[in-house]
Amino acid sequence: MKNNVLPLDEIKKKAKPLRNVNVEHRGSLSGLDLFAKWITEHIGTMGFFLIIFFWTVTWLGLNTLGPVEYRFDPYPAFVLWLFISNMIQIFLMPLLLIGQNLQGRHAETRAEADFEVNTKAEEEIETILAHLENQNEMLLEIGRKLEK
Repeated sequence: MKNNVLPLDEIKKKAKPLRNVNVEHRGSLSGLDLFAKWITEHIGTMGFFLIIFFWTVTWLGLNTLGPVEYRFDPYPAFVLWLFISNMIQIFLMPLLLIGQNLQGRHAETRAEADFEVNTKAEEEIETILAHLENQNEMLLEIGRKLEK
């Protein structure tokens, strides 16, 4: 064999087992992290938007067009509606940022694992090509000897 061709046993010894970064990431999350991740995944949906939209339309409609005795947050200020809306925003904003940070960290880990897999594949492909070149040379040498 040529000097630049590694024996298969050495290649197998050198190979690290692949890791499942999704399982690693899930295992590293605390309960609060899981809550922030759940919030992030569910707040950014059309369902949540529709809930907030219909809640707002119902609230403002009831307090402007409803019977006077049922108007608990009078027009034009809607102080209670503004307070509740601001509280929702204040609580959701940090949770969304935390969830996005967790998703970003997970994406970075996946990218690192992809790089490891690609590097490993490249090394194995180079070794296979070297073995094929070596086999080709051996076949050519055998063919030359048979022609003599």
